[in-house]
Amino acid sequence: HLTINMGIKVPDELERTVYNLLVSPDVNVTDVVLENSVAGLHYLPSNIELSGAETQLLNEIGREGILKEKLQPVLRRYDYILIDCPPALSLITINAFVASDDVIVPLQCEYFGMKGMQQLQRSVDRVRAKLNPRLRVAGVLPTIYKSRTLHSQEVLQLVKQHYGDLVYGFVVKDSIRFAEAPLAAASILQYSSGSEGAHSYRQLARAVMETNHRHG
Repeated sequence: HLTINMGIKVPDELERTVYNLLVSPDVNVTDVVLENSVAGLHYLPSNIELSGAETQLLNEIGREGILKEKLQPVLRRYDYILIDCPPALSLITINAFVASDDVIVPLQCEYFGMKGMQQLQRSVDRVRAKLNPRLRVAGVLPTIYKSRTLHSQEVLQLVKQHYGDLVYGFVVKDSIRFAEAPLAAASILQYSSGSEGAHSYRQLARAVMETNHRHG
């Protein structure tokens, strides 16, 4: 989805993606990285092939650290590197955890979102204990918030009770704009820059930068 939001309307036609980066020893980040129309924003595209990387990496030595190793040469080129993960705890997600310092959790304001958060926290704890002692949950972002429904309100309250200061002081409200943006092959900031959703993600960007500044 992120690749489409970046402007690639047919990701399956790409010659090189994150899949090639992970499974091919001779493919480097610079072979895969693309530039977005937003100045200074680069990204590593992905497509359906990535689902096959899991099987191919199973027998690799040090498979959990492949992404970290691949990103190492370009770390100093960027202020921030964001890794968009699938919701399931797969080998791909573990690679992302091993390569990261912070985890930002987008949590849907519904019952199963809460359950998923509990499982994710356990996974982060395991990875921190065995593979990456720096890893931490830096923030929880309530998403798909339906302000008129009691269920969303109750879930948000539970999230705040359980995770306290980790929960950002703003929510991403449910909006048709998020469904429309991929059809335009654009991010919400490009597609509807004045919308509440775009405003929420600007708040998130500011919060991340402020946290990074505090932690030096």
